[in-house]
Amino acid sequence: GRGYAQFLSILDEGRIAIAALSTGLAQGCVDESVRYAGEREAFGQPIARLQNTRFTLAQAETEIAACEAFTNACVEAYVRGELSGTAASALKLHASEMAGRVADACLQLFGGYGYMREYPISRFYADSRVQRIYGGTSEIMKELISRDVLK
Repeated sequence: GRGYAQFLSILDEGRIAIAALSTGLAQGCVDESVRYAGEREAFGQPIARLQNTRFTLAQAETEIAACEAFTNACVEAYVRGELSGTAASALKLHASEMAGRVADACLQLFGGYGYMREYPISRFYADSRVQRIYGGTSEIMKELISRDVLK
């Protein structure tokens, strides 16, 4: 008689996992971009020296750090049995959207090479999109969060 409640609890755990995957994906984008930025030259210097590249990577690292902290807080709440569905939904929404932003920004650093399969960033970019779909779309996460906010 508790099948639906068990299903919902699995959703929350899955949303934490998706957040962790999204965060790792974003970090992979940054790691690849750092490597590429040290190798790729433009205007007679590695693009790592260009302010836009540095600012893009700084923004990405900041977003990843915030997401890691949010994920850790949700994991701790889950372990204590105190994780709300709203928090799990907010985490999944934030992390998956963050991964999309980071993948997009990092791909931009690669220019046209970002679409070539020889560069891992193209796969990261494609994989970042699915994070916003499975486990509940971003729109569903917003609906769940808004229901709680409007109680």
